[in-house]
Amino acid sequence: MADSTTKRVTSADVARLAGVSRATVSYVLNDTPRQTISAGTRDRVREAAARLGYSPSAAARTLRTGRSDVVLCLLPDWPIGPEVGSNLGHLSAALARHGLTLVVHPGNREDRPMAELWKAITPAAVIAYTGFSDAETAAMRSAGVTLVLALPRRDRGRELAVPQELVGRRQAEHLAQAGHTTLGYAYPDDPRVRFFAEPRLAGVRAACAARRLPTPVGLTVPLDPSAASDAVRRWQATGVTGICAYNDEVALAVLAGARKAGVVVPSDLAVIGVDDIVPARLADPPLTTVTTDQAVVGAHLAATVVAAMQGRAAPTLPAADIVRVVPRESA
Repeated sequence: MADSTTKRVTSADVARLAGVSRATVSYVLNDTPRQTISAGTRDRVREAAARLGYSPSAAARTLRTGRSDVVLCLLPDWPIGPEVGSNLGHLSAALARHGLTLVVHPGNREDRPMAELWKAITPAAVIAYTGFSDAETAAMRSAGVTLVLALPRRDRGRELAVPQELVGRRQAEHLAQAGHTTLGYAYPDDPRVRFFAEPRLAGVRAACAARRLPTPVGLTVPLDPSAASDAVRRWQATGVTGICAYNDEVALAVLAGARKAGVVVPSDLAVIGVDDIVPARLADPPLTTVTTDQAVVGAHLAATVVAAMQGRAAPTLPAADIVRVVPRESA
């Protein structure tokens, strides 16, 4: 059990161990320019800090520099799957290259009011996937907090381009180019992912409309072989020969449902997913999917945040170049 009386290590402790002043510790650990401190002294201070496990106070650093280095990312109540995890990892690394630290808060407004979160952390910027009222936005602006909205709308704040419609179009285009003229869409049964599912379905519909194909037959597919097999039979009854699944997990459920229904993939039914998770490559047959270069997306989000903090225009995400089909045997 942790000792609640353990005293926090301070710069005074580091200074005492290194045999220098607290000012020297501050200069060294903060890389303060124009200080004539020998390499030996710098090494001694860093070794003392490492030995004691000392880390400068973020609050003190904010007071000293007048700016926080924290970027708070507010996620809605989403399942944190491989793709979201990859995006956050790349975003964190990209922000670090700008001297910023990413803090992620998953959940929703019922867990804790958003205002309490940003006021407690006092970040330099907030990345939000949910809307804020005009009063909340004004309060953040007054506090010097930059708000970056990652929303599919352009009427307020700065927006992060998330090309989910393009993902759906890529799926439908791949199936159409393979000769499939009647498509289905496997919709997830988790309402928390509608933020992604709706624009992907819209992209599939747009691609079908552009080619004068019938409107895709959308069915909800749980991650259950029996329920998925029912969906497969319904699709076959309406002449569907190609399925665009919300993501790879739902696509794997469709594959399982097809096996249970005695439907052969891809000769009887082609299936394409999204995300390129590892199980997709191990499926039988291996799953054709759409992948997005999350390293580029993470760097773009970071550059957008930095631009917003500096009052500059946001960069353009090269969406068409980073969303691509990974062809395998299922479609």
